[in-house]
Amino acid sequence: MSQLSELDVQNLRHLIGGSETCKAKFETYAENATDSRVKQYFQQAAQSAKENKQQLMGFLN
Repeated sequence: MSQLSELDVQNLRHLIGGSETCKAKFETYAENATDSRVKQYFQQAAQSAKENKQQLMGFLN
C-alpha cells in the first residue's frame, strides 16, 4: 500500500470524526425512540456508522 499524503490523513480524520458523530446521534435517537421500528432503524444506522469508522481507521494502519 502506498504512503498517505498529509491531505489524505486530514481527510480521513475528518471522515472518521463525522462517522463518530453520526454514530453518537443515531444512538441518542434510538434511545429516545418510542416506536420499535424507528428504534431498530436508528440502532442499525449507528452500527453502520461504527463499521464505517472502523473501515476508515483501517486506512491509517
